[in-house]
Amino acid sequence: MEIIIGLLIIAIGAFCQSSCYVPINKIKDWSWESYWIVQGVFAWLILPFLGAMLAVPEGHSFCELFGTVSSFNIWMTILFGVLWGVGGLTFGLSMRYLGVALGQSIALGTCAGLGTIMGPVLLNIFFPELNALESLTFAVILGVVVTLLGIAIIGVAGSMKAASLSEEEKKAAVKDFNFPKGLAIALLAGFMSGCFNVGLEFGKGINFGDLTPDMYKTLPATFLVTLGGFATNAVYCFYQNSKNGTWGDYKKGNVWLNNVIFCALAGALWYSQFFGLSLGKGFLTESPTLMTLSFCILMALNVVFSNVWGIILKEWKGCSPKTIVVLVTGIIVLIISSFLPQLI
Repeated sequence: MEIIIGLLIIAIGAFCQSSCYVPINKIKDWSWESYWIVQGVFAWLILPFLGAMLAVPEGHSFCELFGTVSSFNIWMTILFGVLWGVGGLTFGLSMRYLGVALGQSIALGTCAGLGTIMGPVLLNIFFPELNALESLTFAVILGVVVTLLGIAIIGVAGSMKAASLSEEEKKAAVKDFNFPKGLAIALLAGFMSGCFNVGLEFGKGINFGDLTPDMYKTLPATFLVTLGGFATNAVYCFYQNSKNGTWGDYKKGNVWLNNVIFCALAGALWYSQFFGLSLGKGFLTESPTLMTLSFCILMALNVVFSNVWGIILKEWKGCSPKTIVVLVTGIIVLIISSFLPQLI
């Protein structure tokens, strides 16, 4: 029963993340770089910090957290956060050229597979005594393979969509639709986004052990990863503010309150995925396979819900019934991948 509860919590977080771009549509008269960094203040700084504070038991301080592991692990956690930040930037571009459904499907699918595999592999390189590769069991590898299969099927549906629609129909669904360009960007975004889970692996010891409840143990590492990602995004967004002369966005008093509210909502929905991941893992401690595969499950469910939003936003409007069947098949395979390891 606890495993079902854990998976449901992760699913709720995935649904929230897949919905985070909806509030952004309500932002008025701000350039992309302005609203992106403002929502990032909430998504990558404020909320992760508050989440990390939950891991600090009474009588201890936040700063004490960072004395629980070596400085090497802390800096590696932040470094992979910086690399993940590159994935976050290109992630937005993948949806610009492919739409919410297809962009998230390819990027998150790549992220799911690589993020799950890279963490134990890199830990084994730096700390061979931990035997991190032992976590990559047959069930874990099978879960990753089935997830990637589901992503591949959805990618086929995207290719069928690109081939069947006229240029006018493509632009009606996604204004800047460009499948080859979007595919390349989405794969890059997925590869770099996989660094998030690597950062979590390096920082998983940043807590107070038995004094920190299992459901809060990864929240300090999450904060360090998002801190690194915020640095990457801030440099790029502030550069774009200077290049495009959009510093004045932050002074537009007539839209400021509206935009900050929707940026905060978007940031909260985005952070919910990793808050839910941490809470959900607290219920999965009896299953080492699901603990290892939890990040992959989160990404797979993100893809499922992003495609639901894609259907709601009519990004698949005008596609043939055959294309829709392929799309739905891919979604079903992804759902199966979330539960398959537990059935083995």
